[in-house]
Amino acid sequence: MKEPGGFVPLGDRPMADGSEHILRWVLSFMHPHRAGVAVLALISLVEVALRALSPWPLKAVVDHLVPGTAAPIPVISTLAATPRQFLLLVVGAGIAIQLGHELVLLLHSRQQARLAQQMVFSLRTRLFEHLQYLALTHHQAASTSDAVFRLETDATCLESLVLRGVFPVVFSALTLVVMFGVLFRLDPVLATVAILAVPCLYLSLRFYMQRTQLQAERAKALESAMLGRLFESLTAIRLVKTFAREDYELGRFATAASHAMRERMVVVRHGSLFAFIVGAITAAGAAAVLAVGGLHVLDGRLSVGTLLVVIAYLAFVYGPLSAIATTTGSLHEALASARRVREVMAVPREDHDEGMAIVPGRFRGAVRFENVSFSYGRGRPVLNGVSFDAPPGETIALVGLSGAGKTTLVSLLGRFYEPTSGRVLIDGTDVRRFQLRALREQIAVVLQESIMLSGSIGDNILYGRLDATDHEVVLAARAACCEDFVAGMRRGFDTPIGDGGAGISGGQRQRVSIARAFLKDAPILILDEPTAALDTLAERAILRALSDLRQGRTTFVIAHRLSSVRDADRILVMDQGEIVAHGKHRDLLVSSPLYRELCAQLLDDPAAET
Repeated sequence: MKEPGGFVPLGDRPMADGSEHILRWVLSFMHPHRAGVAVLALISLVEVALRALSPWPLKAVVDHLVPGTAAPIPVISTLAATPRQFLLLVVGAGIAIQLGHELVLLLHSRQQARLAQQMVFSLRTRLFEHLQYLALTHHQAASTSDAVFRLETDATCLESLVLRGVFPVVFSALTLVVMFGVLFRLDPVLATVAILAVPCLYLSLRFYMQRTQLQAERAKALESAMLGRLFESLTAIRLVKTFAREDYELGRFATAASHAMRERMVVVRHGSLFAFIVGAITAAGAAAVLAVGGLHVLDGRLSVGTLLVVIAYLAFVYGPLSAIATTTGSLHEALASARRVREVMAVPREDHDEGMAIVPGRFRGAVRFENVSFSYGRGRPVLNGVSFDAPPGETIALVGLSGAGKTTLVSLLGRFYEPTSGRVLIDGTDVRRFQLRALREQIAVVLQESIMLSGSIGDNILYGRLDATDHEVVLAARAACCEDFVAGMRRGFDTPIGDGGAGISGGQRQRVSIARAFLKDAPILILDEPTAALDTLAERAILRALSDLRQGRTTFVIAHRLSSVRDADRILVMDQGEIVAHGKHRDLLVSSPLYRELCAQLLDDPAAET
């Protein structure tokens, strides 16, 4: 089902890409990690070489010291005159190889862990950046919990696919080439028997990946839905407790969790079956090699030491392939996560800047709407042919019933939406020609819901302008009437506040929000119902601060309270996306029936204001 603005929810989008396409897309993110991958590859080459050498001391001991076996090795025999010296030399060489191998494994694990963390960090950062720059329509339609799940869990796909999938496969293939090259020199028939298991393992892996791909993707989607249920319940905990719905929420969460668990168990069952099949194939391959190799030993065509080398090589080759089989479930998860990350990255970013975007100086604040219309997708127009002028420093109040288009109209100023037709101009220039960041830096907004971030009171004020000094923060707080309640707190501006502003009242949060706007010192100000949720006493303090804030700024006020709009230079009365009347409060009470109705039903008593 399509959302407003043509947005399709991510969970409803088809996942048509095959694993090969997803893998190629994931590998395209490897460019910043080339040096780290090269180091890991070099370490792996040394590891393969040491693995290839590690069985040979055992072969030398068995073939040289056991009676009736092959002749002594010429190179070692020249260094050791007696069997005891030979034994000590071979054992010493074996210890050196093993210690070198362990050291290389240590370096390998550290480099792989470092590279894994770098991959997760870089992809998570890129994904967060992309999410930040997606249009407002995306965030309004998409689930916050789903975005968190993609950032927290799905962003590990790069590390999982590359370091737990591609790299082990390449490493096993390299080991395969080296060791089977040696095996063919030792015994071509035995090498042929040993390599027969590899195509079987490959075909089994490919078949399994194709069959269980859909289950892994469904499991991811259900786990994301489970997190969404948890996120929703905890963020609405006050509502839950108010209506004593703890058991109801527990039931909803348990239902979502059980669905996710059942789908995950399907993936686990398939993975365990595949691991059994791979184990059976490798066991059969090892048994066949042991049988053929034993016959060659009995026939005198192969030494016992050489057979031991062959068996050790099989463990080195089959081991990584079997490990991949046991982790196919995680590889499926990684592929599903990669698809989910790619879905987000494929959503077009907010249209930032045209080729010749303008970085304006400080606006004078002259705003003009020229026949502006706007609609969400193909729906009914929210705005229809809106035109008006706001000279610099003028206060424009917007009133109308819910759904009249007031908030949408002011959102067009900051290009949170783009007009379907018509133009929005600031100081005579179409806002689409401005650099988006530079445009929004010159618009301050005070919302009805005072959004507070984690941190201190001072941090929340500083969010208005990050380079402001402590003195400027204090001045902004004073202008917003914050100093009185901040001074009463033990840590003053360093007082921490909880999530959503817990610990301070609604009126105090609103004053902090106004102080943030004071600090930003933008020439255009938008007040979106800033006192709607406040009591009368708190509203009076806020209105005094807002009156000071509006001085010298072009201000747009959206309000359902007459006290917020009666002093405006001009009031625009909106109905069904159109401006149906405009003027001052007293004039509109006479000339506009809709305005009188609004005053009577939604605002204050108009008779008290005449």
